[in-house]
Amino acid sequence: MDLAYVWYETMRAMLAPARLMADMTRHGLQNPANPLAYSQYLRPLTAACEMFERVTRRYGKPAFGFDNTIVDGVAVPVSERVVWSRPFCNVIAFDRGLVHGPAEPDPKLLIVAPMSGHYATLLRGTVEAMLPNHRVFITDWADARMVPLLDGHFDLDTYIDYLRDIFRDLGPDLHIMAVCQPAVPVLAAVALMEAQESQYVPVSMTLMGGPIDTHRSPTAVNCLAQERGMGWFEQNCITLVPAIYPGVFRRVYPGYLQLSGFMAMNLDRHVTAHNDMFHHLVTGDGESAEKHRDFYDEYLAVMDLTAEFYLQTVQTVFVDRSLPKGEMMHAGTRVDLGAIRRCAILAVEGENDDISGVGQTKAALDLTPNLPAERKAYHLQEEVGHYGVFNGSRYRSVIAPRIARFIREMQGTPTASRYLREVG
Repeated sequence: MDLAYVWYETMRAMLAPARLMADMTRHGLQNPANPLAYSQYLRPLTAACEMFERVTRRYGKPAFGFDNTIVDGVAVPVSERVVWSRPFCNVIAFDRGLVHGPAEPDPKLLIVAPMSGHYATLLRGTVEAMLPNHRVFITDWADARMVPLLDGHFDLDTYIDYLRDIFRDLGPDLHIMAVCQPAVPVLAAVALMEAQESQYVPVSMTLMGGPIDTHRSPTAVNCLAQERGMGWFEQNCITLVPAIYPGVFRRVYPGYLQLSGFMAMNLDRHVTAHNDMFHHLVTGDGESAEKHRDFYDEYLAVMDLTAEFYLQTVQTVFVDRSLPKGEMMHAGTRVDLGAIRRCAILAVEGENDDISGVGQTKAALDLTPNLPAERKAYHLQEEVGHYGVFNGSRYRSVIAPRIARFIREMQGTPTASRYLREVG
């Protein structure tokens, strides 16, 4: 398996001339100066060239691309800046160009993006919905193939250490939104900070579609980990970064494998989407074709994970279920969820989630017996799958307002207010 990445890059290089020729043909056929561009009989050829170019293209890291947001009915500019940086992660702040700030500053919200193969820009819609009423930050995880070996290793313990440092540097009046994979390390990081009685414990955390307890409503992803065992994952999923990247010789779980797994889970849907795209191109339905491009430009842009992080996560979260069993360890210290007494929790799940089944995220509420009931909340969104928990129309119209209301309520509760006065 060590040479799998090399063979993958070799095949891509071999396809490059054909991809270039297809792209040149497409542009030539679409050139307004070419009389053939107006022939309906050549549209299938033009469409085929674009489809071939797209499926053989390497998709780079997308941009968030926010120009502005609407605050109190007024469009204000949005800019990005890095406020925290380590080799494997930057934290980006989205600064809103408010002429006059609100009487009370909007809540600070850190969105912890999943480190599961896609870039943080997959949460563009998640960020966009929260920008009008929050000071938003997001974790921008690095592509492991771009991080030199000299910058050290990165495992689940390192991930938790990063989170604690970020919470400290952005806190104490900080709210957390963990989307999918980070639900476990975020919960663990908060528990460790609570056990140490840290003054930088976040005010609240919203856990969205996260695998807190994969024993509840197990999905195909959960069952695969149980059936295969760690030996299979290490033998079949780990390879070395080729010499063309800064992270050469780093052991990684490559993004192209993760993407293959994602697409295999819903293969019929993706085949249908590409067939529809071909039809849109042939019939000249530019708006529908552009929606397809926008989605797959993001979906097909993937990053590598370090082998140690991937394997430790599979072992801890999916095979051993260490956190719900009370057996999870971090740097020799047991993660005790019973230590959580201050940080409020909102668990959000999707009725049709096929990645984290219903009940897996809600488990966080049951596993924190010492957190007062008034600082716990649960929302089950009907008729949405995993992606719909943090993106799409129901997220914008129902889930995001629910999260915003929860944040405001927890910011203003006596427990939170007293806590903020103590650390302020």
